[in-house]
Amino acid sequence: MAATASWQPQEEGFNSICALLQHQISPSSDKSQIWQQLQHFSNFPDFNNYLVFILARAEADHCGLGNVRKGQSVEVRQAAGLLLKNNLRTAFSSMTSAYQLYIKSELLPCLGAADRHIRSTAGTIISVLVQLAGVSGWPELLQALANCLESNDLNHMEGAMDALSKICEDVPQVLDSDVPGLVERPINLFLPKLFQFFQSPHASLRKLSLSSVNQYIMLMPAALFASMDQYLQGLFVLAHDSAAEVRKLVCAAFVQLIEVNPSFLEPHLRNVIEYMLQVNKDSDDEVALEACEFWMYDHFIFRFMSAYCDAQLPLENLREFLPRLIPILLSNMAYAEDDESLAETEDDESLPDRDQDLKPRFHSSRFHGSDNAEDDDDDIVNVWNLRKCSAAGLDVLSNVFGDEILPTMMPIVQRYHHPGFFSLPDSHPPPPTVHLFLGQVAKLSTTDDGTWKEREAAVLALGAVAEGCINGLYPHLSEIVAFIIPLLDDKFPLIKSISCWTLSRFSRFIVQGIDNQKGSEQFDKVLMGLLRRILDTNKRVQEAACSAFATLEEEAAEELAPRLEVILQHLMCAFGKYQRRNLRIVYDAIATLADAVGERLNQPTYLEILMPPLIAKWQQLSNSDKDIFPLLECFTSIAQALGAGFSQFAEPVFQRCINIIQTQQLAKATFIGSSYITYGLSAIDPASAGVQYDKEFVVCSLDLLSGLAEGLGSGIESLVAQSSLRDLLLQCCMDDDAPDVRQSAFALLGDLARVCPVHLHPRLSDFLNVAAKQLNTSKVKETVSVANNACWAIGELAVKVRQEVSPIVLTVISCLVPILQHAEELNKSLVENSSITLGRLAWVSPEIVSVHMEHFMQSWCTALSMIRDDIEKEDAFRGLCAMVRANPSGALSSLVYMCKAIASWHEIRSEELHNEVCQVLHGYKQQMLRNGAWEQCMSALEPPVKDKLSKYQV
Repeated sequence: MAATASWQPQEEGFNSICALLQHQISPSSDKSQIWQQLQHFSNFPDFNNYLVFILARAEADHCGLGNVRKGQSVEVRQAAGLLLKNNLRTAFSSMTSAYQLYIKSELLPCLGAADRHIRSTAGTIISVLVQLAGVSGWPELLQALANCLESNDLNHMEGAMDALSKICEDVPQVLDSDVPGLVERPINLFLPKLFQFFQSPHASLRKLSLSSVNQYIMLMPAALFASMDQYLQGLFVLAHDSAAEVRKLVCAAFVQLIEVNPSFLEPHLRNVIEYMLQVNKDSDDEVALEACEFWMYDHFIFRFMSAYCDAQLPLENLREFLPRLIPILLSNMAYAEDDESLAETEDDESLPDRDQDLKPRFHSSRFHGSDNAEDDDDDIVNVWNLRKCSAAGLDVLSNVFGDEILPTMMPIVQRYHHPGFFSLPDSHPPPPTVHLFLGQVAKLSTTDDGTWKEREAAVLALGAVAEGCINGLYPHLSEIVAFIIPLLDDKFPLIKSISCWTLSRFSRFIVQGIDNQKGSEQFDKVLMGLLRRILDTNKRVQEAACSAFATLEEEAAEELAPRLEVILQHLMCAFGKYQRRNLRIVYDAIATLADAVGERLNQPTYLEILMPPLIAKWQQLSNSDKDIFPLLECFTSIAQALGAGFSQFAEPVFQRCINIIQTQQLAKATFIGSSYITYGLSAIDPASAGVQYDKEFVVCSLDLLSGLAEGLGSGIESLVAQSSLRDLLLQCCMDDDAPDVRQSAFALLGDLARVCPVHLHPRLSDFLNVAAKQLNTSKVKETVSVANNACWAIGELAVKVRQEVSPIVLTVISCLVPILQHAEELNKSLVENSSITLGRLAWVSPEIVSVHMEHFMQSWCTALSMIRDDIEKEDAFRGLCAMVRANPSGALSSLVYMCKAIASWHEIRSEELHNEVCQVLHGYKQQMLRNGAWEQCMSALEPPVKDKLSKYQV
């Protein structure tokens, strides 16, 4: 495969690569062996030339290669193109300019290829090249695209439009940039052509042109802004296109325009709303789904209201459409006949889960701070379909219009209402809208098999409006819940599962009434109903019940303590019968229970129910079994809840975490070492180290060790002393390849610093230096969670080892100050931890820090004033007082900010610190700010701040 001045393929190389590609697309081929052979070929510098040659020229019986007269299939040519695309991402920049030029020159004719797969593959590769090198170095491309679009040949037009749409999708900014040699930006040249294709007789060209323009809505280049009227007119023309894919893109355009700037559509809003209502009933589900998102997007509702308020226009324009919109949403919420969920109605608890049934799981590394709350996910539908989107849309509308939507909802289902089935005492008549709603609830009791889908949709609707319409529903919550509870025992599994979810949506309000006897009895009915369904024989019901129960646990918290025995009995019974997928949800429910009741779980009766099954599972799973992840997470919560009570289980758990980390680090080292030796020549089998490296094993183990440290406190010291944890932990802190490993490692470092710092001493300087490196300005924004935990760990170490942190104090301070000075741009928790750690360093090394205090006092005090009262804030203010004593003049220019920080305290519980703060303020008032200077400083403070300072006798 030697390179020549004018490159030509060699017959042997051509035949070998084609044969290999033929094997690659064969379902029965050995993919590992083929990959190794492809790696071998990739060592030749002109390998990618062969690939583009095969893609572009190997279709003919005689492709210009001596005796080679057999053309290649489209599948082989396409495989060559896809391999070329992947190779170029890593190899293009290192290729010779001659080879780069050859590949480009071969791709352009493919735009007009007879086969659409070849055209599409060429367009994908062209987009990759534009991503890598832009268009300025490929002037022939723009001209070729323009020529093809003007050719009137369908193949050429489709090929060029396909490539252009991919460029617009992947790197839209490239076409909206100045290009040397061009008078105008490319987008200015292509946009008019794209608008013209809106009227093409070919659906494929209408679709591709509209898709291309839609990519620029968010960027909103000047060319599109100036052509907005033409664009909107094109959308209105395409709104009733015969092609469903085009109509879907029209809907998507309206959604994005509402998000970007509602004023674009304001003059046409009534027509747009009218259109979206019509396509919500589109015969094509994907079109209806796209239209439904128009109503679901929070941005639509709130930006719409904002635009109308700014223009002083009434909101009636949207409200008047609710009687038409809500029935459409409700009708879309019933299960379609082809919905996959309808197959999940059997008693399938004994059927083992397949690997493809298991959802991907993502462990959230331990985080010390206030900003790591996970998004709640109360979805009960696995696929984002029209039904789910309609329910989400109804949810959003209920949050905007509240109880106003109830009168519109109720008449739709009144035909199911049996007069007299539900009534309230005449002395307490409900508002008309709620009475109608309760009529709707009454229909849920019907057992007519033919209407079960409507009943199920009604329960879904009830859950969807549970929060938004709660003001109208709350006075009658007990009646509503009383009607839903029997549905937990319905004959249809999907009604049982949706009833679990809907009860979870009301769980906060159900718990609020627990203080009175009636409310407590209702809570117990809901609790026992969900526990019954946790033991259901249908997997979907099990999942819904467990998830709903976890939500109830979070709301009820300590109220669950008197009911712990029956809860644990049900959960552990489920633990013994569930298959792998739902077992993960049981782990989560157990962990949530432990978090909710805390130390109340530490009773022999409860532990006898809880721990034996968990320990049996713990012993059953190997160190390389991924099913151990949720068990490790579960043990983390249990260890924290039991505290010292977990000590009887601690030793084997601790040691196994150590073993897992050791095994994984060995696997990683083996893999990296082997990779260096055989780089570029063959595949590496990481199993040669005994297990395949997976960082999540390390993360989960580190987090469980943190849970043990938090739960056992100083009781973990003997375990740490007899282990290799210190050195393993330092390796994890230095793992540059895995930010989440470092994040959990620094969390554990801080936890160990709190309870057994003596065992960190031999490597203390190493720990401090590697932690300080995480605060480097370039790393903070890239891995903010790592920086947050490292910052917190430095502060924890500082208060324990005191002067021993001196060597790194200035390095850390130089990193913390920029964080505080740009607080509004960064993670809230990182700013809080930075201010606390700076204070702790000032407390232990005031003579070092105080010299520089005038450079950061204002931003630091501003950050301190935002922190809630706790022991960490006390430490930071001890540092403040120590610095002022060491260098009182350093805070003079920032005294107003310091007073505001002091006033942020609700109460300083430490009498010693309170007295220190008093001394600082009195020192400034009596010694440094005389002759009216103190009064002048006080005049700059708001009255509430001055009132709070009065408790310090100033």
